[in-house]
Amino acid sequence: MIRLGVIGYGSRIHGVIHHAVRAINEDVRVVGVVDPDETGARERLAECDKDATFYPDLDTMIREGKLDGLAIGTRCNLHTPMAIEAAKYDLPLFLEKPVAVSFEQAHALEAGFENSKCEVVVSFPLRVSPLCDLVRRTIVEGATGEVQHVTATNFVSYGAVYWEEGYRNFDVTQGLFLQKATHDLDYLMYLVGAPITQVSAMANYGQVFGGNKPAGLRCSTCDETAGCRESPDNRGRAGSFHPKDHLCVFSQDCGSPESGTNEDCSSALMRFANGAHGSYSQVFFTKRDAARRGATLAGYNGTVSFDWYDNQMTRVRHHEPFSDVVKAGEGRGHFGGDWELASDFVALIEGKIKRSRTPIETGIQSAYTCLAAKQSAETGQFVDVPQVGAAGTIRVGV
Repeated sequence: MIRLGVIGYGSRIHGVIHHAVRAINEDVRVVGVVDPDETGARERLAECDKDATFYPDLDTMIREGKLDGLAIGTRCNLHTPMAIEAAKYDLPLFLEKPVAVSFEQAHALEAGFENSKCEVVVSFPLRVSPLCDLVRRTIVEGATGEVQHVTATNFVSYGAVYWEEGYRNFDVTQGLFLQKATHDLDYLMYLVGAPITQVSAMANYGQVFGGNKPAGLRCSTCDETAGCRESPDNRGRAGSFHPKDHLCVFSQDCGSPESGTNEDCSSALMRFANGAHGSYSQVFFTKRDAARRGATLAGYNGTVSFDWYDNQMTRVRHHEPFSDVVKAGEGRGHFGGDWELASDFVALIEGKIKRSRTPIETGIQSAYTCLAAKQSAETGQFVDVPQVGAAGTIRVGV
């Protein structure tokens, strides 16, 4: 049996453990939890984990729990302090993204892992998804030659959740470059084979979601649901995501451009360390079949493009009369990436591998990049991206 300790037992980490990790090893058990909301956490625990012990802090859980591995699923602003604490131990760690929500946190996290033997699996499922892996291998084999240009998009069909659930709490999340683009900018650096060194970004705030509706308003207590496109009935008629009662996406609780709020859409120009450049855009008010997530990468030899929703890759040879379309098999959570992350985590615990494919460096580098994009969108200036290991502290994880 694998004995797992969890810090912050939320719904996301529950899903990873119960549906992905146990798909790899059914004998994984959550035996220890650190979570101030014991009642809520116990309700989420699987039946086989109901006997888990709740501890007041990580140190006590480490000393008494006889753990084989750790997982951190706290709110985003607590990922860094909890990970720094976990870095003191040698246990394999599954760490949710974003790993940091400020430059101060990112710098502290890098310093905290400087001499640590703690091997981390950062929750970056897109990087390790089978389709992304195929694209990477195709590029490495010479399909594009050296990548010169990248265009990436993420049109989110369920984007309203960032205004109707806990993600609307800007103090915790710090916006959607950190919440969403942290996945995408990571996989782009992986595919290009170089970190992003400079960004110029812009964003729209409060032009679609947010507004002056009363705080705490829900659809079930609102008298305007008949004409509101975001009401459960109208979402259901359109066949869009989440046709259930929910918090109002046009309320004061969503924040404001002045106080801080998620962006309706945002974009970034990017310069990579190898000289390549490109763009990334994410849109959160799109719905249904508008969903797109993927990229086009071009070099002198050819162009490779892919989309996770289409679940296929297209390769165009520039100097031969041939083009290929490869259809991927149906994936599991996060297009198969959750299964791959779980596989790495279990393999680290069992000693079958020594190194994660999404180590702490990848998480920190993505955080640096997303924070630079956020700063650029707020200031209207180009921003240089700090580089992991620039001071010779830890390995660069690209």
